[in-house]
Amino acid sequence: MPKITLDNDTFEFEGRPKLLQFCLESGVDLPHFCYHPSMSAPANCRQCLVEVGMPQINRETGQPNLDESGQPIIQYMPKLQTSCSMDVADGMVVKSHRSSELVKRAQKDNLEFLLINHPLDCPICDQAGHCPLQNQTYKHGPEGSRFEFRKVGKPKHIDLGPNVVLDGERCINCTRCIRFTREISKSNQLTIIERGVKNYPMTPPGVEFDEPYSMNVIDICPVGALTSKDARFRARIWEMSKTASISTVNAKGSNCYYWVKDNKIVQITPRTNMDVNEYWLADEDRLDYHKFNDNRPTGPSISGAQVSWEAAYKAASDCLSGVDGSRILFLGSATATVEDNYLLTKLAAKVGASTPMYLAHRKEGHGDNWLRTDDRTPNAQGCERLGMKVADVAALKARISNGEVDVLHVLEDDVVASGVCTAAELAGVKVVLHYYNTTNETLSAADVAIPAAMAVETVGTVVNEQGHAQRLRPAKAIADVNRTLSMEIGKCRADRHGTPFDKWYEEANLINCQPGWVSLPGIASGLGLELNYKGPRQIIEELSSSNDAFAGLSYEGMGELGVRLSEQGVTA
Repeated sequence: MPKITLDNDTFEFEGRPKLLQFCLESGVDLPHFCYHPSMSAPANCRQCLVEVGMPQINRETGQPNLDESGQPIIQYMPKLQTSCSMDVADGMVVKSHRSSELVKRAQKDNLEFLLINHPLDCPICDQAGHCPLQNQTYKHGPEGSRFEFRKVGKPKHIDLGPNVVLDGERCINCTRCIRFTREISKSNQLTIIERGVKNYPMTPPGVEFDEPYSMNVIDICPVGALTSKDARFRARIWEMSKTASISTVNAKGSNCYYWVKDNKIVQITPRTNMDVNEYWLADEDRLDYHKFNDNRPTGPSISGAQVSWEAAYKAASDCLSGVDGSRILFLGSATATVEDNYLLTKLAAKVGASTPMYLAHRKEGHGDNWLRTDDRTPNAQGCERLGMKVADVAALKARISNGEVDVLHVLEDDVVASGVCTAAELAGVKVVLHYYNTTNETLSAADVAIPAAMAVETVGTVVNEQGHAQRLRPAKAIADVNRTLSMEIGKCRADRHGTPFDKWYEEANLINCQPGWVSLPGIASGLGLELNYKGPRQIIEELSSSNDAFAGLSYEGMGELGVRLSEQGVTA
């Protein structure tokens, strides 16, 4: 197998990887700005320079020339090379800043050039604290500036589009944003204008930067030149906690981070998963967080009156008790987790009702065969694998209007807003509703209303449209955090230093809700059905051993990146 020597350590490699990417994967942290593994390498930032050499070959023998100690003589290239654009070759010898003073000095000098016209506004920059330029300057840059002249001015606070703001003075011309629109999203909505030290990214005349993936340029910008109009100046990175989870706006299940301050979601950013969304996240996934914070319930209720959880569970079980199963309609949800829908099927079986159905939420033509889908729910595949079918809205409407339903049990959906029926048509039906927001139109008709934990407040599993099973993790705390949630949310959270004595602390941000794997067993116990699970982990263990479509599935197996399911369970 071919080998390369990197800072006196020998590594084996396969294929023809780029030197910078190989170094990063081998644990050598080479500084760089313009390079991104999914895009072309223009080598224009010059920060990833290294010394590169090859063994000196004797033309007569074809063998390396040896020095006095018997080691191959290395013939280095006369100039430093950009590692991002160089292919790794067998026998190559590379010196990085760890072993070469020349490379170390080049990186220091290059950073000094980049900082000549860069504004010193780190205290007010949204990128401060997680800025590659800031970090690399501390690691490899000069201690101070020798430049004592007026810096070149460029346009500031420019709205490139509905979601992205440009500060031209901060741009270091890495061209990552330009290459993203040309090579990844292919919108071609950004280009470089002006020349020399005065150039910066901009939209062509008459063009607005409004593509559905525009906010990805914010993540790949190595400085604070491109920032989010939505998240701008709202929180510092050290004030927020970061939780790895899944976006729930569509059926793609894009991996993301939820950023939380004072128990409110502040922003959503992408998390790398090469099998699902690679490095990217659609704008609709990023901006779909207000539902987690706004119009949230204050606790369970019976006919609109606030009650305890125990009273709500008893009222719900009383609604189901003694009713002919054929006159009870259970509706699951493609928004709810696999675990919650599974418990609902067990509850339906206990009272003799049919297997729950679920409502489809599709927006035809919205999908783009990339990260946006026509299906606007995260777990329709999970419902299908549980044996649940898409509900025929016309048939449901007929059953309700004809008086064929005495009890309607809805799990985390809105039958009124979905057009199944009107609130008035539910007047003669006992309605048990698990809901997220007070804007739920079925809430006014609910006899028992049970606030449900949302995706950022629960533990569970969702299956995307390709059959990729992934885990949800709680980013926010709820009012009554049980042991499972407290262990999953993490023992050290950057935003957990607030107390009721802090002026910025809002106790109301702790929502009084419960996950379905807590509330459904509470209802079931009143019907004599004991769903005794320690938590959702045990529910998946039971499901994986009893349902071939989930065979072999486990929380440990899913890890942080999930696993692909076939019709017979986990793909080998």
